[in-house]
Amino acid sequence: MPNLAQQQALRRAVIWVIALNLGYFFIEFGVALTIESVSLFADSVDFLEDSAVNTLILFALGWTARKRAAVGMTAALILLLPAAATLWTAWHQFSTPVVPAPLPLSLTGSGAFIVNLSCALMIARFRNVQGSLTKAAFLSARNDVLANVAIIIAGLITSITPSHWPDLVVGVGILLINLDAAAEVFEAAKKERDHTP
Repeated sequence: MPNLAQQQALRRAVIWVIALNLGYFFIEFGVALTIESVSLFADSVDFLEDSAVNTLILFALGWTARKRAAVGMTAALILLLPAAATLWTAWHQFSTPVVPAPLPLSLTGSGAFIVNLSCALMIARFRNVQGSLTKAAFLSARNDVLANVAIIIAGLITSITPSHWPDLVVGVGILLINLDAAAEVFEAAKKERDHTP
């Protein structure tokens, strides 16, 4: 159980993470719709999901380990939500291909990289403090940083060879990363619950 100072520091970090994720969601979502980018769409929905996971953490601070484990399992399910939206967008891009504008793709991916790296650094020192909850937040932010690097690369490739494939491949990659993170968080929450008297 974290001490009061740790809880207060974690609360401040989580509030910042929620604000940054929610703010950048609107930016990235708008650009994704404008240039019809699967990867930006997947990543923008992921920003919204990160806001939800961190809001759960904020409310669950100070709860018992068993209650936190239940919320951790809920967070794992929330991590799956971007999957459905990404699948639909990917199918639409596959059936009616549109090459997204490379410059907005790379620039928006770069902005997302800065936001997610900041969030990952803020949460990193707390990733083992609140069990599966902060692990969910850290894994999500860490995975998002990797996804943003892939989005930037997709934009660079698209600027050299105009094609919808780099964006589509990265979008599906983000989907797979989210599925893996959801499974990892669910297992951590289950273990936390099973080892709590």
